[in-house]
Amino acid sequence: MTVAVLLPGPDPALTDRLAAQLRAAGAREVRDTLPPDLAEPVLICAGDLVAHDAVIRHVATAPGPGTVALVLAAGPCEPVREERGQLVPGAPTGVSGGLIRVGVADLPALTTVAGPVVADLLAAGVQITAHRVRLLVAHRVAGPAELPAALAEVAAVDSDQAELRLAVKEQDDFFTTYFVSTWSPVVTRASARLRLTPTGVTAISVVVVAAAAALFAFGGGRLAWLLGGILLYLGFVLDCVDGQLARYTRTFSVFGGWLDTVADRAKEYLVYAGLAVGAERAGVHGAWALAVAAIALQTVRHMTDTWYGTLHDVAARAPVPAAADAGGAGGVAGRLGAVSARVRADTGSVAYWLKRTAAFPIGERWAAMALLAALFGPRVALIGVLAGIVVAFAYTLGLRTLRARGLRVSAFAGVVANEQRDDGPIARLLGRSGVRGPLTAAFAAALVGALFLAGAAAGLGGGDLRAVTLSAAVALLVAALPAGAPHDRPLDFLVPAALRAAEYLFVIAVGVGFDVPRWGTYLLLFALALWHYDLTARLEKREAGGWLHRWGLGWDGRVLVLALGCASGQAAATTVTIASYLLLTFVLGSVIWWRNRAAAAAL
Repeated sequence: MTVAVLLPGPDPALTDRLAAQLRAAGAREVRDTLPPDLAEPVLICAGDLVAHDAVIRHVATAPGPGTVALVLAAGPCEPVREERGQLVPGAPTGVSGGLIRVGVADLPALTTVAGPVVADLLAAGVQITAHRVRLLVAHRVAGPAELPAALAEVAAVDSDQAELRLAVKEQDDFFTTYFVSTWSPVVTRASARLRLTPTGVTAISVVVVAAAAALFAFGGGRLAWLLGGILLYLGFVLDCVDGQLARYTRTFSVFGGWLDTVADRAKEYLVYAGLAVGAERAGVHGAWALAVAAIALQTVRHMTDTWYGTLHDVAARAPVPAAADAGGAGGVAGRLGAVSARVRADTGSVAYWLKRTAAFPIGERWAAMALLAALFGPRVALIGVLAGIVVAFAYTLGLRTLRARGLRVSAFAGVVANEQRDDGPIARLLGRSGVRGPLTAAFAAALVGALFLAGAAAGLGGGDLRAVTLSAAVALLVAALPAGAPHDRPLDFLVPAALRAAEYLFVIAVGVGFDVPRWGTYLLLFALALWHYDLTARLEKREAGGWLHRWGLGWDGRVLVLALGCASGQAAATTVTIASYLLLTFVLGSVIWWRNRAAAAAL
């Protein structure tokens, strides 16, 4: 339940109409006095707002527990600035829509409902998400004379049809925009009429993609590969529909958002495995190596994407422009940012689509796999997706590193660094050393992993390799020495990705050097990827890490256990055991977390 505070308006009839709209949005409406001892969100609505019911419902039911404010393009109201979907201090880009939902955690900052609420909350350091009006209508009227025209404009728009179109992301990637979103709303409406939930659609998508992976793996012919490509495309359509259904029916949940994020990655990596099995069954050697390279590189790349986005969000909220001197790195960063902003603003242009496609997003990856597998078989599909990942990683990493150098903030602001680093007990202990430079240490560990892989591939064998493995595991712990140091530099956003790279390279080197079955190496990388995506998904949803994460041993503990297993001559068994343990812990922790959230919501 949400408490709605309705401020006085220019017309009693409009105020009564807004009160009815607030009740329809699931709010317990009061007039201009906040109830004491609140423990639920507060929806503050100006009495001069004329809008569709859907506009008020969208703000009231926006996903996440934070604060959300309606923003209009123009009007004689409080000016606000929007950047990257957030309201920040600075030159205005719009005006307040007179509707704001204040999250429970931000209620202590809510000292008045009579003044400029947005400005008060921003001054108190509250993070406010901007909600823009598209397709629907919202106006703030100056008096009764403006009311009839505003109401007529609202009545002229079909609210349900607009909401269905709004369920589609405003800016998506090329393949999704032109080959999915053109008809996925039909599936979304049908799903709503069948009373399917977004989580239910996600589950169906998992089944469809698993069937595609099975066809790639065991179909044994071009017809099976063609059917697998079709199912993979349909699975991606359903992957889009679950989010559209959540937006259309306003049925958001933290668990649903987390499940969608993790399931997307699990489905994609399941397809990699299916393609590898299919290619090996067809007599093509080296397919598992392609799949191993693809899953490792794509996961590390996603880590950089997540943390760069976090860094940029922190920079957007900075009270001063987060750029260095114009003549140094900040000048390069500023110019790159300006070019990027111009391209993003030129929606639909060739440059706009090239920029989005160069990042090789999920729609393009799945389309490439489906098309290449159907036409040329699993091995070519793996080569194609790996090549795209390599090019996209080089492009995004290079540009984002240059741009990040010009920022004066840290991506770890307000974040528990040890948790997101996935440090275990050994790393936390070593982190008390007082050593600084977490990025340098993480890069050194990644270099150790790369050198170890090169040595294993060069043919080091017997007892020498066992000693080298133990030495490499100990050398990797250099990344743990600054674990307790502040991660306060802009480029420290690369630390989690570098740590993931170090661990994944070590796992791959063990698989190469000790003849671990390639599927065993892939299974461990798959388990590690889910483990690390769980961390980033919880970060994005502002959820604390699950208590079972402490049972994951940390990257440091897993590396040492694997090294000891190799030293005892049980490399394959240790690899599979660690993978099975992580998968079991991941599933158990997720179930417990979901049950606890459901129980808390029922209270």
